[in-house]
Amino acid sequence: MGYAQIIATVLAGAVTVVAVVLAVRAVLTITSVIRQGQPDPARFTEPKTRTKTLLKESVGHTRMLKWSAIGAAHWFVMFSFIILSSLVLEAYFEVVTPKGELPIIGHWAIFGLVTEWFGILGTVGIVYLIFVRQRQKPGAVKRSRFLGSTMWQAYFVESIIVGVLVCGFLIRGLKVANDHFPYPVWAAPLSHAIGAGLPAWEDGPTWVALVKLLISMGWLITISLNPTMGVAWHRFLAFFNIYFKRSPEKPAGSGLGALKPMMSNGKPLDFEEADPEKDLFGVAQVEQFTWKGLLDFSTCTECGRCQSQCPAWNTAKPLSPKLMILSLRDHAYAKAPYLLGGGGKDLTGEEKATEAQLAHMDVLALAEGNRPLIGTAEDMGVIDPDVLWSCTTCGACVEQCPVDIEHIDHIVDMRRYQVLIESSFPSEAGVMLRNLENKGNPWGAPQNTREDWTKGLDFEVPKVGEVEDFDYLFWVGCAGAFEDRAKKTTRAVATLLHEAGVKYAILGEGETCTGDPARRIGNEFIFQMLAQQNVETLTEAFGEKKSKKIVATCPHCFNTLGNEYEQLGLEVEVVHHTQLLAHLVATGKLTPVQPVDGGVTYHDPCYLGRHNRVFDAPRELLGSSIVGEIQEMPRNQERSFCCGAGGARMWMEERIGKRINVERTEEALATGAKTIAVGCPFCYTMIGDGVTGKGQQDEVEVVDVATVLLRSLKQEA
Repeated sequence: MGYAQIIATVLAGAVTVVAVVLAVRAVLTITSVIRQGQPDPARFTEPKTRTKTLLKESVGHTRMLKWSAIGAAHWFVMFSFIILSSLVLEAYFEVVTPKGELPIIGHWAIFGLVTEWFGILGTVGIVYLIFVRQRQKPGAVKRSRFLGSTMWQAYFVESIIVGVLVCGFLIRGLKVANDHFPYPVWAAPLSHAIGAGLPAWEDGPTWVALVKLLISMGWLITISLNPTMGVAWHRFLAFFNIYFKRSPEKPAGSGLGALKPMMSNGKPLDFEEADPEKDLFGVAQVEQFTWKGLLDFSTCTECGRCQSQCPAWNTAKPLSPKLMILSLRDHAYAKAPYLLGGGGKDLTGEEKATEAQLAHMDVLALAEGNRPLIGTAEDMGVIDPDVLWSCTTCGACVEQCPVDIEHIDHIVDMRRYQVLIESSFPSEAGVMLRNLENKGNPWGAPQNTREDWTKGLDFEVPKVGEVEDFDYLFWVGCAGAFEDRAKKTTRAVATLLHEAGVKYAILGEGETCTGDPARRIGNEFIFQMLAQQNVETLTEAFGEKKSKKIVATCPHCFNTLGNEYEQLGLEVEVVHHTQLLAHLVATGKLTPVQPVDGGVTYHDPCYLGRHNRVFDAPRELLGSSIVGEIQEMPRNQERSFCCGAGGARMWMEERIGKRINVERTEEALATGAKTIAVGCPFCYTMIGDGVTGKGQQDEVEVVDVATVLLRSLKQEA
């Protein structure tokens, strides 16, 4: 061992010791923060399914590959990091001797081949990702997805990757030049090409290996000093976040479809026995999120994919799902010393720490601990109320997140506390909640008018109780029963079912709101009240039937009945009307004969498409009806843009930025189609209003898919 090797070994050893000590400290910090969260035992179920999902999403990169070239580049960078970590380990042998290599496998040609090509493809991948970041950075594009991201951290990580890859090839090139390289040209062509242009330098591999280790350990030291550096830590935490996702069986985001029930101490909250002084009613403090919520915040990589798809962000609202998660993350870590020191508020708002404990606390952590979770800038709130109430719960953020962060669950948990305990929510939503509680529908219409939509039909609509034999219970929904435009859809569906000979029945006045708007706004109490009433009604209606099928025209009812009533013990098969009608057309029970002129575009409702993956049935139905191609909007299917009505926003005025329904309407009008087909009564209202607002109501018509089908059956319909 020469002087070069002695110096390099000492320096490499010293920096490694410092890096490892700091890394251990950082891991302990991160785990201590996450452990402050509430218990969530359901995250440990289905280990086989979770493992399978983890492998599919990480090795298969299924969520990242939605972004095609970016996903492929990220795959190569990710696996280059994993595989080429072996070459970082090899660098410790190379600082000891220029001929150093990994024991056993270090001279295998196959090892040289794999590491060579991952080095090449990793380099191409990171260069492409750097190019994308520069092309899409703030200032380069309007409302960049990177706006608000900690850019220096991203640049730091990217430069570290480039530096390690360059050093790797330089070491190999110098070994070639020194005639110490164990791999043939076919296994390491680039290394041989680099070596051909380098001079023989005996100590070269040692010095470059030292630089490589200094770069690598410098990276580890930096991220260890910054435990909130999600752009770096996500490469470790993402595996855990994916494994512990709420619904591992779902192909898309696990926070889609059903909402997580209100939890307290790891168990669903029982309102009959709940005590606000002992049980959590939503989230009022960051430590009241579950440990998985705190893991979510820690895992965010600041990529901004959620931000780029969010309808609120795209229409100049203050909500960015990314920035919300980052605010919660930074708050959790800044508050952690206060919590770990015994501080915190109990459910009555009293301080847990003693005076002696408070006296020894860091003043910044103490100040952070006294910040309200929801509050304006003047109140020093972590999350502004306008951020909280801008969300439509459309699920675009959850759909796009590559590491399975469950944004909607966190937003609704915060809403629950604001509504149930603080009674703090947009004033106009109060009318809707009172109507739900007193009238059983958000419009406040009299219950005895629920069947008025049947008037004028040339056939009798069967009712449960009047007929015993029915295959489908037709869930009309509040909009379908009371809202004038939605009633047209209800009548069209009833007519189509009648003509197809489907045995169905309605509940009539026995039906009440499913509770969806109450639950999404955060009033779990009213949701539970309505849901339990409906569960009892449906259980009685189906009686001893083995086949319990419901057809619904409203995706919100469809989602609540099919996904959320399971939480109350009701298991039924729920289909959307477009699914049933598509089946009736496919089986020849309905035959479209009259094409629709002027072209048709279709708007995917969030709760039908993104939340429940029903994309094909409406398109198959429209295709058969119009005898031609649908004129798709640029944002369609899982990337469909929200109409703006979800998350109880239907009953809240939109005062900030551009109206979401106008943004979507403009996209629909740009297709040139004369018919905008929808599959949701909320979308019907919002896009219909958008078309009217644009003065296009005489040229463009908004109708439900069922109406398009009915017109194609009967020209005079």
